[in-house]
Formats: sequence, structure tokens, C-alpha cells
Amino acid sequence: MATGWERRDFLKSLTLGTAGLSMPRIISGAQRLPQAGSKPNIIFILADDMGYGDPSCQSVDDKIHTPHMDRLAAEGMRFTDAHSGSAVCTPSRYAILTGRYCWRSRLKRGVLRGYDAPLIEPHRETVPSMLKKHGYATAGFGKWHLGLGWKTKDGQVTPWKDGEHLQDVDFRQPIVDGPLSKGFDYYYGIAASLDMPPYCYIENDRPVQIPTEHTPGGDPHTTGFWRPGPISPDFKHVEVLPNLTHRVAKYIDDHAGRSKETPFFVYFALTGPHQPIAPTDAFKGSSKAGAYGDFVVEVDWAIGEVMKALDRNGISDGTLIIVTSDNGCPARTHIDNNPYAMMRIYHHYPNGKLRGIKADIWEGGHREPFIARWPGQIPAGTTSDETICLADLMATCATIVGEDLLSNAAEDSYNILPAMLARPSGHPIREVTIHHSSRGMYALRHGPWKLIFGLGGGGWDKDKYQAKPDDPDGQLYNVESDIEEKVNLYDRHPDRVRTLWNALEEIKFQGHSRPLSRT
Repeated sequence: MATGWERRDFLKSLTLGTAGLSMPRIISGAQRLPQAGSKPNIIFILADDMGYGDPSCQSVDDKIHTPHMDRLAAEGMRFTDAHSGSAVCTPSRYAILTGRYCWRSRLKRGVLRGYDAPLIEPHRETVPSMLKKHGYATAGFGKWHLGLGWKTKDGQVTPWKDGEHLQDVDFRQPIVDGPLSKGFDYYYGIAASLDMPPYCYIENDRPVQIPTEHTPGGDPHTTGFWRPGPISPDFKHVEVLPNLTHRVAKYIDDHAGRSKETPFFVYFALTGPHQPIAPTDAFKGSSKAGAYGDFVVEVDWAIGEVMKALDRNGISDGTLIIVTSDNGCPARTHIDNNPYAMMRIYHHYPNGKLRGIKADIWEGGHREPFIARWPGQIPAGTTSDETICLADLMATCATIVGEDLLSNAAEDSYNILPAMLARPSGHPIREVTIHHSSRGMYALRHGPWKLIFGLGGGGWDKDKYQAKPDDPDGQLYNVESDIEEKVNLYDRHPDRVRTLWNALEEIKFQGHSRPLSRT
């Protein structure tokens, strides 16, 4: 058992609610909506593979200029210690919409493909399903990547992995257990990543056009790559991000025209700057970081179009807008398709000075840009160093609308509204945060300390890291004084290592990481 920094004290807040697990509800947070009776519109914009150092408000270099994200930061708050629920996309999206770490689900490593079965469990509360109970209209746009129940020609639901028995998929049949069953009133987007078939737009529960054609895919040696597979006649990879953006802006216009009294929740999951890196002609040459940098500028344009829609309808002041990313950047370029090429060729550091890239357990894999604006509530031009996780969206939205979440919902979600409103309580919001790499490696963060349960990055470096005989069993970093994770303190603090190790086991065993009641 741990000594010094006692495990029982460390886990006190986690175990307070153990005796009350049979109680039907948990407390979502003491703080309620700042102005009673005023429910804000909520827009959550999730970039795909955008790094911590890509927005110019986060970067010290001048390779990419992102005026719209910069404006949001100037008018709102920028969080410097925000983390996705995983270092890859599907599990991060699961955590965002459910408030639950994805490693508690059936997906323990990797991501889904375009034909995989739905990941979010039936009857699990989601952010949109919770907000619907409070009168919100809910709409999702963009990359889903959480599994869809495609039907086969014999009426069964596809149980297989991507690429098998595709000739049996009946695209004319409605999708089972898709976004509409997870709380969205309306959905328009694509099945998975922009490089994964099937390539077709999906509106609500069926393709807009049937994918009757076949694409051989993009060049596998460049970042213009996409996998071969069925494609619909109206689908052009380069047009997807602009099309989705116009759809979101139109939804805001239409909703504002119908009823400004009904609040809305929009989940806008961008398809960029993930590969295929395909900026439209209007953005080519708009950065000093090659095609990837140009695509980030186009991502910023998409965010700006949403902001313009709010402005022209006079609803910016009544809207909480959040911009972030699902994981770190893989740091590739169209010239040399391998990690770290961007730094070598363009001297742009998409993950800032953080160690690692997408898929890694190091900070570059999961520390994200996170900007929140809510005029009149979030103080303008501020930053917060509070440690937060994208899984915190659920508890934060629940607090805004006054919802007491069920005890079997949002098990790993914390209310970060006090940090957003610059009303600190005097203690950290999150006692612990758990990170997860693409290959299933864990890390546990407590205050400045981060314990990694293994060696290497746990991502795409599987065959690159060669352990030495005198290597420790894991990695321990003080990420406040050593954000680049250069000095491994694992052997110097055995008591702290044991305490954090035990804490992870406790959190995994009890099924939640936040207390289920207050004292």
C-alpha cells in the first residue's frame, strides 16, 4: 500500500458516494445557470486531428493564421490544460457525447470503421438526449464515427468489421441505432472519417444518394489518401467540409427564423484537418505550412461561418460556443507523409512543444486547444489552467439546464462551469483525469503529476521503442515543470507511483471517476 501521500486521502472524493450507489440520482453540480430562466444555445465544434499548436492564438510561430479562433479566444476563455478522452477519434467522441471514458465500453483500443456496429450502448444518456428533456432542439453535423447499424439485403444488421461482405449492405434500408436514436432530432454527415468508406452523405437515417460507384482510393503515400470503397455520385472529398459548414449555417438561420425562444444544441464534428488533406482552391497557399496549414485555415473559416450565422441572427450573446479537437495532430505533410515531417519541412509545430503526436499517451496525443465563448458570462480575453476533459461536456450542460443526472450516466464527467465563469471554488474541479492511447496504454493525471503505465508512447511507435535492461516499468512526469515530458521521475518517487497505480485500479473497478454524491 502507498505511504506518504495516502491513497485513502487521494481517493476520498471518489469513494464518498460508494454507500449511495443505490440512490437513483447524483448531484450534477452546486452551481446553476447564471441567469435564471435563460438557457443558452450550445454549439460544440470538434475539429478532427487539429493540434494544440495549430490555432494562432495558441502558437508562437506565424505559419498558420486563424482569425476566427483568435476572435473567440479574445471574446472568451482559452483553456491551456484541456484533454480529449483518448488520443484517437472514436473513443474521444464516445466520451464527449456520453460523459464516460470509452475504455469502459467494448472498444478498448483503436477506432471503429465505417461499417462497424454502434458503440454507444442502447438507452445510455447522451448530451443531446439530456438537453432534449429541457426543451432543446438538437442537431448533429459531420463525422459520426461511432458506428451505424447498416442493414444487409437479408434484413440483418451488419455485425462485421469494415471491408467484409460489403456486397451485402443494402444502402436503401434505414440505418438502425444511428444519431437519431442517440438524442439528435436531425443529423447530416458521414459515417466515419473522410478516408473511410462508405463515401456518402447521410441525412437522418439513410444516405442522401446511394453509393453506386466505386473509388480506388487516394495515393497511400500521401496525405491525400483515402481507402477504396463505395461512393455516391454526389460525393467529392474536397467538397465535404464546405458542404457541412453551409448546412450548419443554414440550420442556425432556419432555427432563428422559426423560433428564437427554443434553444438549440448543435454538435458540429468537422472532417478536417484529418486526411485526406484537401483544402479547396480558395484556401490553397493561405498558410506557410503547406497543404495541412491551408486546411487548418479552412477549418478556421468553417468556424467563422458558424459565428457569422450567430451574428446575423442576433443570437451570439445567447450562445455558448466551444471549439476543440478530438486528439492531437499526426504532423504529416503532403510532401513527406510521416510523423514530424511538418516540423522538419515547414518549421511549424502543430502540437506546440508537447511530446508525441496523435495516438500517443504523451501530451501531444491528447492535450487539445479548447476555446469557450459565452458573452456576458465567460469573461473575455481570459485563460484557465484548470485541468479539464472533453468528457466534461455532459456534466457542464447538465449544470446549465439544472439537470440531476442519473447515477448510471456521465460517470467520468465533471462540471467545468465554475472555471468557465472564472468563479473558482479553491480546489481543482477534477481530482484525476485518465488518458488513453490508441493501443490501450493508460496514464493517470493528478495535479502536476502524470503516471504512464508503460514505456514508449503507446501509439504508432509500437515497433520503434526498444526497452533497455535498466529502464523503469513506467513513466512519471511533472507536467507543470516539464510539459515536454523529458525527465522520467518514475524511479525517484516509488510511493507516488504506487499511489497513482492503485488509484487507477480503484477507478476502473468502481465504474466511475467522480463522486456520486456530495457531502
